[in-house]
Amino acid sequence: MLLVCGPIGCILFIIAFLIQGFLRNDYTSLRFPVSSLSIGNMGWVQVTNFIVSGVLILLFAIGFRHATLLLNGSVWRSRFIGAVGLGLVGDGIFSSDPVFGYPMNVPLATEQFTTRGHLHDLFAVIILLSLVVVCFKFRNMFKENGNKIWATYSLISAISILIAFILAALGFRQIPIFVNIAGVFQRLCIIIGFTWMTLLAFYIIKTHRTV
Repeated sequence: MLLVCGPIGCILFIIAFLIQGFLRNDYTSLRFPVSSLSIGNMGWVQVTNFIVSGVLILLFAIGFRHATLLLNGSVWRSRFIGAVGLGLVGDGIFSSDPVFGYPMNVPLATEQFTTRGHLHDLFAVIILLSLVVVCFKFRNMFKENGNKIWATYSLISAISILIAFILAALGFRQIPIFVNIAGVFQRLCIIIGFTWMTLLAFYIIKTHRTV
């Protein structure tokens, strides 16, 4: 049951921010970051999304550790998965400042300017780095086990997450060519990483049941 929490948390997080971005009148998902959905009267919805999804992924990390107890390096892999969940919870507790053009009725700020905002960025970095590192770690594991498909998929996912993150960061810094699609790249970064983790969870569940 703990392993199932991973896909639920990942899918819930993606669906929730996509729906919110579509329904909020003064917000465009093409340009603004997911974290900006935590701002305003309806911000509690995204805050809840961060925290609930984060807790579910933390539970998945625990389930992964138990299911792969005899797998070499499983402790560190489970810790990095748990760090993704922790980062989401942290981003829920410490909401983003009004930055990168949203809300549109406040002066433009290109970086967080409060302690809360800086902590939000810190937890966001934890999510990103943990996703990339765990993808690389699984790539190495699958490569050693001769699973070329999963090794290649994990490598492509890690590289794609990094590229999407860099392009999103350039857009949020108001670089003209990227500014109007920064939100797209950030969402790609999240969707690529969380899709990989969802499929990994199903793979582990299938393997665990076989064993």
